Amino acid sequence: MFKRLAPPAEPVTLRFEGREVVAARGDSVAAALLAAGVTVFRESPLSGAPRAPFCMIGNCFECLLDIDGEPNRQGCMTEVRDGMQVRVQRGAAAADGDGR
Repeated sequence: MFKRLAPPAEPVTLRFEGREVVAARGDSVAAALLAAGVTVFRESPLSGAPRAPFCMIGNCFECLLDIDGEPNRQGCMTEVRDGMQVRVQRGAAAADGDGR
């Protein structure tokens, strides 16, 4: 659905579910994953339905991911960084501050 018009001028490499993803410096994690063909970012805590970014401006929270071991991170509001480890968020993560 989304694709880059040209290769990134300043490439950054991150890993999504163990797969290498090349992004452009300055991309949000959500934009980088969408450009790499990723269509599922999290699973709904209630039904397990797959969810993906909707608004891309931080309002809808559909882009929640586990980034570098920290759940509940908004992919659309997080800039890519070399070596980042990103995983699908499955279900609800605790909001008690311990990150699990």
